[in-house]
Amino acid sequence: MISEDLNTGIPLIDTRSLVDKVEFYLIDLFIRKKLNPGDSIPKEVELASMLKVSRTVIRETLNRLKTMGLIESVKHKGTVIKSPDLSEILQKTLIPNILDQTTLKDIFEMRLVIEVGMADLIVQRATKEDIEELYLIIKDEVSPSKTTLFDIDHEVRFHGKLYEMTRNETLRGFQKMLLPVFNYAYSSGLINKSLVNQHFFSHKDLVDVLSKGDAEQFSQAMRMHLENHYSRLFSMELEIKDKG
Repeated sequence: MISEDLNTGIPLIDTRSLVDKVEFYLIDLFIRKKLNPGDSIPKEVELASMLKVSRTVIRETLNRLKTMGLIESVKHKGTVIKSPDLSEILQKTLIPNILDQTTLKDIFEMRLVIEVGMADLIVQRATKEDIEELYLIIKDEVSPSKTTLFDIDHEVRFHGKLYEMTRNETLRGFQKMLLPVFNYAYSSGLINKSLVNQHFFSHKDLVDVLSKGDAEQFSQAMRMHLENHYSRLFSMELEIKDKG
């Protein structure tokens, strides 16, 4: 019988496919060559010769990198390095119907953290027109009852405007990625959990605070607005632990 001590000296077998290996090699090559967006990369035939693999392998690898948003084809220039759009990449993989409940819950929590944290950007960059638009958005909202914390359409519209007000394009794209989590609050049963604090901050309360231009107050108000979401999440976790 081979002892465990002998097993520790056996190297792991590289089970990656040839395309996987070429993909990682090319990414490392781009980094080592310090290529920037707009810089051209070698042609398929040159890469195939350089790496001693078939053009089919190179073509599949390049298609992967295009899907990842790392390269793109430019007329009269060939294939060039591209600055990837992170939110666009994530949106392609965040398909609500095939995400499990744990992943949706994680994204929902991430949304709560982001919205509390972006208060400074919103206050610093908000214009008079932004505030007026927020008041128009909440004008048609129905006041939430004790059993319903928010309406999905109003929530998406209001919070979408807040992301827009950050003037941060990555955050705005990120907000689109977060859209599935609004449905998660209903599909998971989270929204049906009893409210811990009946005196939460409404959207109107938030706009009233925002109009004063104090980032710290607005951050606290956003935290209070989302308080029941946090409490419901923690309540669900305790229930799961108790059942376990």
